[in-house]
Amino acid sequence: MHRHKFKGRKFGRETDQRLALSRGLMCALIEYQTITTTLARAKEIRRETEKLITIAKKGGLSNRRLILSRLNDQRIANLLVDVIAPQISRNSGYLRIEHAGYRRGDNAEMGTISFVDEINFETQEEPKKTEKKAEGKAKKSAGKENK
Repeated sequence: MHRHKFKGRKFGRETDQRLALSRGLMCALIEYQTITTTLARAKEIRRETEKLITIAKKGGLSNRRLILSRLNDQRIANLLVDVIAPQISRNSGYLRIEHAGYRRGDNAEMGTISFVDEINFETQEEPKKTEKKAEGKAKKSAGKENK
């Protein structure tokens, strides 16, 4: 029998395990920009991650909450909405999959999935916080010296 009208791969796992696997892979992809996994897994998370990026590009609180519900990691969700989505200029096709040979143990076909656009994770908010802390410490030490 054919699996007509069934989308997605099962990976030989139960539903909760499959969702946890895809969430973990998506979070790793968003955090590290590129990951190497089996080709089937890469193709599956590309579908889901590209939808999340499209939602993140729209912005807004409800879309941010929707992304958070799908990723279950607030730090990664904020990274996607605040840093990655504004830097992507294209309308679709945000990710690429390149064949990476075969795994040594079981000869599974491997693939590297990564962003097409170069993402700069350097944010300007972090240096401002450190400058304020340094200025505050300098003022406190200067106040102690004057007394």
